[in-house]
Amino acid sequence: MLTNTWKKLPIGLTELCLDTTLRCGQSFRWRKIDDTWLCALHGRILSLRQDTTHLYYKATFPEIHAEPLTPPSSSPDSSIEKGGSNDTEALVNHYLNLEPNLTELYEEWSKADANFKKKAAKFAGVRVLRQDAWEALVGFICSSNNNIIRISQMMGKLCSHYGPLLGYVDDTPYHDMPSPSVLADPRVESHLRQLGFGYRAKYLYQTAVLISQGHEPAWLDSLRNPESPVLGQTPRPAGEMQSQGREGYRAAHEALLALQGVGPKVADCVCLMGLGWGEAVPVDTHGMKDCKSMKRGLVNICGVVWQIAQRDYKFGKGKHSSLTKATYDAVGDRFRSLWGKEAGWAHSILFTADLRVFSERLLTKLERTEVEIKQDEDVQPESADVPKLLTVKTVKREIKEEEDMEKVVIATRTKRQRR
Repeated sequence: MLTNTWKKLPIGLTELCLDTTLRCGQSFRWRKIDDTWLCALHGRILSLRQDTTHLYYKATFPEIHAEPLTPPSSSPDSSIEKGGSNDTEALVNHYLNLEPNLTELYEEWSKADANFKKKAAKFAGVRVLRQDAWEALVGFICSSNNNIIRISQMMGKLCSHYGPLLGYVDDTPYHDMPSPSVLADPRVESHLRQLGFGYRAKYLYQTAVLISQGHEPAWLDSLRNPESPVLGQTPRPAGEMQSQGREGYRAAHEALLALQGVGPKVADCVCLMGLGWGEAVPVDTHGMKDCKSMKRGLVNICGVVWQIAQRDYKFGKGKHSSLTKATYDAVGDRFRSLWGKEAGWAHSILFTADLRVFSERLLTKLERTEVEIKQDEDVQPESADVPKLLTVKTVKREIKEEEDMEKVVIATRTKRQRR
């Protein structure tokens, strides 16, 4: 293993808040250990932390990049020679989408929308990540009728069983994402069902087959916004903005709908967070049922748009009283008319303000809530714990990086419940 020393970039909390950006349901593989976020990313273990004025980063590299095993070896190969890369700063800037001036964007969105101005002031520094398109697709297929905790567990299992082992940090193994070709093995579907993926196992396997065998290797990335290309490529113009989004966005959305397990919402999640189409506005078709779960902080970033559209933007009446395809499109068009080609980014900030874990950050009340996590009917329980409960304890503490008080949510699994 080769670990670089900590390096830093001058960026304050108004331009990037890691604690908000990395836990609001965009990406599901980051772990926070003490004050450091860690993730296996682009062939290295990336570590991030920040204070009020700087973002700090370092990378830990495997000694060589070997072909992943299925499942991978449980320990690093001692015969590997030392290696490394000097592109980590470029990766950090790219992945965290640090180029846009977020303060200016907030001001622009606030001028266009009084509701945004009212709510966004307390949630500075929320950025839409530039994720790998394949990872975003897999993550949001797993998000179907699911919650952030279980999605993260599924992504962890997928990587630990099928992704390349990059190394260990404090005895914790870190695996990168498996490629589509690895998940196209006919044995994968049944194994994923055993791991608790339920019906999503079929979708993941079939999508992996279609992408690895039915398309060219770069097909997913060909759907990207040319203004937001993959790392190392030069941005290009993406065409004129229209009420329904740019032509490239609409084409990418339509292409994704041909994949197994991908409906309009998942397609928009992937367009926004995996393909760089900022005008994509995912709207949860499960409506208010999922919005109640959203208030407990248990569903992903795409789940509360319909609730916000009803409550704050006068949808839910007349011809838009129910969430039909026409209403779905109208919600997106409305937000694009307000915020333009970054409508999905702006709305993700309003979503964050609605999450209980964030919206109550200024309160000082100590609460303890038991939340039952119901298993899907076709998902095998991962243990004999039935029902499974989470004890969610909110603790007030002072964050050095902010002047406000923020709640820290600590989720611990309770002991086995007796029937």
